[in-house]
Amino acid sequence: LAPPTAPATNQSHAPAEVRQRCAQGACLVLRGRRLYDLGGFVRLHPGGEQLLRERAGSDVSAALEGPPHRHSRNARRWLEQYYLGEVRPEPAPERQVPPGPRPRRAVPAPHRYPLVPPDLVDWHKPLLWQVGRLGEKYDEWVHQPVDRPIRLFHSDFIESLSKTAWYIVLMVWIPVVLYLSWFCYASLAQGTTRLFSSFTTEYSIPVHKYFFPFIFVLGMFLWSLVEYLIHRFLFHMKPPASNYYLITLHFLLHGQHHKSPFDSSRLVFPPVPASLVIGFFYVLLRLLLPEAVGMSMFVGGLFGYVVYDMTHYYLHYGSPKKGTYLYGLKAYHVKHHFEHQKSGVPGWRLWHRCIRHIPMWVCQWWCYILLSVCFSSSYCLTFEESVGCFSPLLIHIHQGG
Repeated sequence: LAPPTAPATNQSHAPAEVRQRCAQGACLVLRGRRLYDLGGFVRLHPGGEQLLRERAGSDVSAALEGPPHRHSRNARRWLEQYYLGEVRPEPAPERQVPPGPRPRRAVPAPHRYPLVPPDLVDWHKPLLWQVGRLGEKYDEWVHQPVDRPIRLFHSDFIESLSKTAWYIVLMVWIPVVLYLSWFCYASLAQGTTRLFSSFTTEYSIPVHKYFFPFIFVLGMFLWSLVEYLIHRFLFHMKPPASNYYLITLHFLLHGQHHKSPFDSSRLVFPPVPASLVIGFFYVLLRLLLPEAVGMSMFVGGLFGYVVYDMTHYYLHYGSPKKGTYLYGLKAYHVKHHFEHQKSGVPGWRLWHRCIRHIPMWVCQWWCYILLSVCFSSSYCLTFEESVGCFSPLLIHIHQGG
């Protein structure tokens, strides 16, 4: 289960050997006399592969300190996973030595450096049942990322359901999006769908087929907002150190991704567990809204989820061109894993700025309108009831929480 990594070693390497390997395409860098092999990391580097290639064979100590970017403590710890050994000093030029016995020089023993400090878990066993015992150490441990795959379960079958390749998400959900889009448009084209018809006929609003694109896009924005709220206020809550089960649940839902952010099989939501969450939102919207409207909003949200998952995967494994929007977004997201866990997620800047810069009374009225629409098929909420549902969260965000 433990992945092969560069072994911790006390071997020393000649400068000529380092130059030769770099000339052959290896990406070796130095930090002082410490030698690191970044061949497995160059494609993942937030600054782009070319930046590391240009520094192959050189000392990166100054680059780690900045400018333009001072690397975080986690980034330095990450570097230690690729440690190879020490580089010997260049041999001094030979000079004439008078005949006679030569004095003996003490040869220092090679300094031993561990690749990474001893871990708190056994990587040869499934992690899910171990992390709950970390207690107070869990939060610090889970935010110290490593470059190795994770195994969660003992059962091979259950383990296979907990991970997937990125293209499986497209193969499973895009056909669903296409079919439901056609179904919603055809349902709205019948001209029988009306909003608020459950408690008023005089002021009910007809929903025409031409409204479908707008409801679809609204669903995408609602998905983005839901993801922002869940990710920020649930996934990044610190579980109680004394609660084994909440720590285990946190690691299952999100902690695993922060521990191993480049585990390619765990960067997107596997279809089986995803179907449970998606099914919940499907049932919720079907209950709260007229069928065609709820389905239209649902399929927009589903498409928004697929776009989010693909974007997230690309930010980890893609190599966007420097200066582009995705290049800046990738650098922004890296901070989420290596520096500031409560920032750096795609979509967060949009919603954080929107909510913080919109007057409180406007947010309250939008909450009222949103809940009134959602509950139009069952009962109508008062303004005070709807504001009471959201006020604690709105106050927290407006105060910069």
